[in-house]
Amino acid sequence: MTKTVHILNGPNLNLLGEREPEIYGRTTLADIETLCRAEADAHGLEVVFRQTNAEHEMVELIQAARKGAAGIVINPAAFSYAAFPVLDALKAVDCPVIEVHLSNIHRRDEAWRAKSIMTAVSTGIISGLGAQGYALAVRHIGTLARG
Repeated sequence: MTKTVHILNGPNLNLLGEREPEIYGRTTLADIETLCRAEADAHGLEVVFRQTNAEHEMVELIQAARKGAAGIVINPAAFSYAAFPVLDALKAVDCPVIEVHLSNIHRRDEAWRAKSIMTAVSTGIISGLGAQGYALAVRHIGTLARG
């Protein structure tokens, strides 16, 4: 049976490549999906790649991945700071959760951006490596899935 990695993207990430390119770069979400699928293929993983601007939809995506997934890669974006239903959904999963941020949230001008509530339940965090952070997260899940 092929293991699946769920790659979940939060609010406004559908605007990557257009929105604040000086912070987030010119890479689009479609580019990131292609990168993730290539990395997953190299590790024998299937990919479910989703983006939502709605908190309740993110909760449903996490719940769908809750059991049997190889792992979850999540860029919670603005959900990072106050989306307690998302945090609670992540607490219920039985797989590794890798939190990814394109920018280094600890170097941003707004101090509140450095305090992701998702970190409390994340297996690991990748911040500031741009789109490559996603590939590293998928690679790590692939390593874990091999045992």
